[in-house]
Amino acid sequence: MKQFMDEDFLLETETAKVLYHQYAAKMPIIDYHCHISPQEIAENHRFKSITEAWLGGDHYKWRLIRSNGTPENKITGNESDDYTKFLEYAKALPRAIGNPLYHWSHLELQRYFGITTPLTERTAKDIFEACNARLQDDDMTVQGIIKKSNVAVICTTDDPADSLEWHAKIKKDGLCSAKVVPAMRPDKVLAPQKEGFAEYITTLGDAAGIMIQSVADVKEALKKRIAFFHEMGCRASDHALKYMFWREADEATVETIFQKALRGEVVSDAEDEMYKTAIFEVLAAEYSRLGWGMQLHYATLRDNNTPLFKQMGPDTGFDSIAEGNCAQGLVAFLDGLQTKGILPKTVIYSGNPNDNALIGTIIGCYQDAGVRGKVQQGAAWWFNDTKHGMETQLTSIADLSIVGNILGMLTDSRSFLSYARHEYYRRILCNWLGKLVENGEYPNDIETLGSIVEDICYNNVAAYFNFEV
Repeated sequence: MKQFMDEDFLLETETAKVLYHQYAAKMPIIDYHCHISPQEIAENHRFKSITEAWLGGDHYKWRLIRSNGTPENKITGNESDDYTKFLEYAKALPRAIGNPLYHWSHLELQRYFGITTPLTERTAKDIFEACNARLQDDDMTVQGIIKKSNVAVICTTDDPADSLEWHAKIKKDGLCSAKVVPAMRPDKVLAPQKEGFAEYITTLGDAAGIMIQSVADVKEALKKRIAFFHEMGCRASDHALKYMFWREADEATVETIFQKALRGEVVSDAEDEMYKTAIFEVLAAEYSRLGWGMQLHYATLRDNNTPLFKQMGPDTGFDSIAEGNCAQGLVAFLDGLQTKGILPKTVIYSGNPNDNALIGTIIGCYQDAGVRGKVQQGAAWWFNDTKHGMETQLTSIADLSIVGNILGMLTDSRSFLSYARHEYYRRILCNWLGKLVENGEYPNDIETLGSIVEDICYNNVAAYFNFEV
């Protein structure tokens, strides 16, 4: 019997152990998509407790605790103290055998707190107190955690109207060991069906110094904001979409749709797609011109529990996998941009694991000279971010594309302790490769394999997004 989560955790072969310990483990982290706060980095925030660091905004953990039958007031309620919330997680976690949260949580306890004891209801009090004491050490502030995690680049998620004042402060102070840059997420300008669209357009115009009265004004404002983000080091965008689409319309039609949205009138799904297509044309053209990577996240149903969504708002753990128009919609989208000569480097994430092979065949249609894997399938995302999900996706990409060109892992997290997810991914990657070698499916060429591992963990990402590190 193997020891619980020892130094060779998930490494089943000698080849896997060599690849991880000698190559993967030493590589810095480029976290090119996450939801952590640049303000907390700039202010070098210190967490008051492990509850704040672990449960403050982590809807993955909230879902797990809810599934254990815990009342909401003990999960997110202000009336519950930090230990009560931590204890509820400690009660739920041992029952979550095989869930990645079980592994992530114990990796974080080991790497940041030196705790190898499994978290249970019995051990909760001692672990809670030990973690809180450790959080008072100088190297456990936000910037200390980033340095300890060997993070080279962090891409936060930022609206085009954001001032990026915290990024400017981080750069001016020069105290953070990682390069912290924005990644643009223009979801609100692409949402004419949502409440608050007109107000947001005013906000965007104010940020760009333009009074937006037309679609042409929207496009000009976006160009100005993209230029500003580029100056601030941005090299990536990110888009959350329910499904993929491409529906072209003439300028007059798009203008009519935009004016309807500004007046708060109902915009149909077809009209929504027409407007979004027109805006994506200018976005993609700018991304392509500046060499940015465009990330597309889709096939999720968000905010499914209406009563709790109204009570708690978005990103609180009430989302699920969706069946999107992946094949026809994704091809139409990529082909529409390719036909106009403005298809940028593109990373595709589907919330639905059934899309793996489909994406693998589509990306092969839109590659380009000079860029390895110009159009990529992104890391196993959200509900696919599991041991099985990663192994399945690696196999699918290897079957249909070039696994040596992929962009490795990202946290997609709101927690500064979640850099342990990169270790989890790297161990799974090395184990997957090691099995191929020891099964005689790939030569035992450690030099070549080690180079591929280093590329997947770090080098591919740095080159793809043109990060100067």
